[in-house]
Amino acid sequence: MARLTTLFFLLALALGVSCTSKYISSLELQLQVRKGLRLISTEEGSDPIWKTEDEILQLKRDHTPFVDVTDVYSTWRKLPGSRSASRLSQADKIICAFKDHDPEPQYQNELAPILANVSIPEMERNLQKLTSFNNRWFMSTSGVEASNWVYSRVQEIVDGFDRPDVTVTLFDHTWPQGSIIARIDGESDGPLTILGSHLDSVNQQDSMRGRAPGADDDGSGVVNVMEVLRSLLAAEFKPETPVEFHWYAAEEAGLRGSTEIATKYKAQGLEVQAFMQMDMTAYFKPGTEEVIALLPDYVDSDLNEYVKTLITEYNRIPWAMEEPCGYSCSDHFSWDMHDYPTVFPFEAVTGDYNPRMHTTDDTAQLRGFSWEHSLEFAKLAVAFVYELSASAEWRSR
Repeated sequence: MARLTTLFFLLALALGVSCTSKYISSLELQLQVRKGLRLISTEEGSDPIWKTEDEILQLKRDHTPFVDVTDVYSTWRKLPGSRSASRLSQADKIICAFKDHDPEPQYQNELAPILANVSIPEMERNLQKLTSFNNRWFMSTSGVEASNWVYSRVQEIVDGFDRPDVTVTLFDHTWPQGSIIARIDGESDGPLTILGSHLDSVNQQDSMRGRAPGADDDGSGVVNVMEVLRSLLAAEFKPETPVEFHWYAAEEAGLRGSTEIATKYKAQGLEVQAFMQMDMTAYFKPGTEEVIALLPDYVDSDLNEYVKTLITEYNRIPWAMEEPCGYSCSDHFSWDMHDYPTVFPFEAVTGDYNPRMHTTDDTAQLRGFSWEHSLEFAKLAVAFVYELSASAEWRSR
């Protein structure tokens, strides 16, 4: 990935100046979209460029990182800076509950029975249905059916408990596939804790018709987040501060779902104390050491350190630092670009993760796919949500 490192660019970011030098009017946006073009960003600091859907899929095949900013351009370009800016100065960060703190896990007794109730069979059943769709591409009929099923399944989970404080919303986009947001209201209106995953899948050779079960990418994350929600509701968990669970549309097409939602939250001035992405949690190369790999880039370093303490306390496997994931590699990037603290625990270090993503072979039968491994990520996510939202006490120590 090319990174601009000129003094002018860094100074512009530090001052909160838009990193796009050429303004694109609303009229031009409308005209280009009508032509079937999308506005694509491929690196920090460069002007976004217009691409056809076929050209976008070619970027996918070529492993070129990109973000689709078409639907958020007018808002995004006005927002004050990105995580690149905050790497130069922490002064303008919205909120980072981890700066100047060294929190330690404190709810071991409360979490023990909840973690014991996290269920592999529940996740297996959900994944079996999710992978039964031909593919989950954001423009395909089966992709829309899959998102509708995720919505109905999450609602079914919530309906199993008497919880008027929990809501499930289908977030509509300009494309057919919707994102899903489940929210547990907090006893106070403190900053959000968010657990995210993406519900779409892609066969990069034939996105509309090709088979793309996406069991690991990102079926594993989808069912992890479902199971975290179910486990917490089964334990009658009522957070001090609100918690949201997100399942994003169109991640494979340039982080479209998470980009729109994160941009909306930032524009509304919503505070997010921590965001964790669940994207590929079920595979590690047979014969290699089983770890929870933590991404070092486009994340909050303090939050990363905190998650290390959670892994040490609550998981049977250790953490390891992964190599940089790069520009726009998953939905955490959308939140990081708006200066929200993010963390991304991944299934394995480089060379040991799933080599069959985006193909017909990304199934639960793939050698190396492990429910026991994915279970560790679901447990980590339960601890993450509980420890951060159960009480604000440690934040004021």
